[in-house]
Amino acid sequence: MNDLNAILAPGLFVRHPDHPEWGVGQVQSNAGGKITVNFPDQGKLVIDGVRVSLIPVFDP
Repeated sequence: MNDLNAILAPGLFVRHPDHPEWGVGQVQSNAGGKITVNFPDQGKLVIDGVRVSLIPVFDP
């Protein structure tokens, strides 16, 4: 898992690097490298933290 993904905790906001059109999503859970993120238009998605480095958003 990407080291930065390891710090992603529920409640934090992120962007998907390959899908900026999804907007800012909120982390729901982060367990075993699988990060569940709720995006406004895409709904809840499970992201593979080994393959995708989510971008933290500190001022959504």
